[in-house]
Amino acid sequence: MKSKKSNLKRMDNIGIVVESLDEVVSFFTELGLQLEGRAVVEGEWAGRVTGLGEQRVEIAMMVTPDGHSRLELSRFLTPLAVADHRDAPVNALGYLRSMFTVEDIDDTVSRLQEHGAELVGEIVQYEDSYRLCYIRGPEQILIGLAQELKTGATGI
Repeated sequence: MKSKKSNLKRMDNIGIVVESLDEVVSFFTELGLQLEGRAVVEGEWAGRVTGLGEQRVEIAMMVTPDGHSRLELSRFLTPLAVADHRDAPVNALGYLRSMFTVEDIDDTVSRLQEHGAELVGEIVQYEDSYRLCYIRGPEQILIGLAQELKTGATGI
């Protein structure tokens, strides 16, 4: 079977809706992301994209140190959030978490715990390749952390 040429250029960002933009920006800054920009997005055009109609949303765009990955944090002012999935367990259907590779998982977890993060389980080692864990940060945001143990390891 012949594969079609893809028009996909890149994954632009992952979005997370939050209640406290300042607290979540601080958490992801401690993780190592940088605040790329902050703005209010509003108007009829934005509502046409999301299907929500008239909306007003404060956003903060965070970028990884390599500049290739972004996290868009959104706080809806109008309309208000209508559902809350933050307490979903790690085997829930749908979007769940983002995974970040870090230099030192123990140091990262320790620093994030000072910002209210809690380990979901434990830090575990996968073969000779990775040390891994899941943590919940502010507003129960679930993220994964991976520390490569040998060079040449590829993404999880």
